[in-house]
Amino acid sequence: MTNAASSPWAIPVAQVAQRPGQSKEIDGDFPAPSGIGDRIVGVNEGEPVHVSGSMDSIVDGLVFNAHISAPMHAECTRCLKPLSGPKELDLVAFFPYEYQHEGRDFKGDVEIVAGEEEAGDGNTYPLADSGNVADIEALLRDNLVEAMPLKVLCKPDCKGLCAQCGINLNEHPDHHHEIRDDRWDALAGLKARLEAQAEGTGKE
Repeated sequence: MTNAASSPWAIPVAQVAQRPGQSKEIDGDFPAPSGIGDRIVGVNEGEPVHVSGSMDSIVDGLVFNAHISAPMHAECTRCLKPLSGPKELDLVAFFPYEYQHEGRDFKGDVEIVAGEEEAGDGNTYPLADSGNVADIEALLRDNLVEAMPLKVLCKPDCKGLCAQCGINLNEHPDHHHEIRDDRWDALAGLKARLEAQAEGTGKE
């Protein structure tokens, strides 16, 4: 069984866990988990995701206030131009303790409990290693997947590709094709025959 503390997404929290009012600063890079987006838009597995913020201890768990910056890749949905840049997001997550603290002797007289913002938004994850480790792998995956855009444009007025030949219309704005409807060919042929007959009649 893999030791939770050896996970590349592990944050040791033993020094602040179960001691309300304590805080641990977080500032480092963690590898991007698998399954964030796809070839069109996403974050490649293993890419460094920068996480900064604080892990704050309250009576019933740890509140993680974090800013995440992930190297997102994408393709413009109109012209297919490759794009890249950081995906930035802020989040609040809650890591509840596995057991109740009723009757425990906490140091100090701080009494802070989780409110609706911490515990009621669904961004809740379990602590590992008897409450000594916060593993943020699932947290990164869940929040980055949700933050991935459904449509990406290289610029708001991207002209896309020519539907006839695929040329980039942003680079060739005057490009166009003469569109001919084959259904008119029969009428054009009939017109030519009628004109020829009219000319022949006029010569007689």
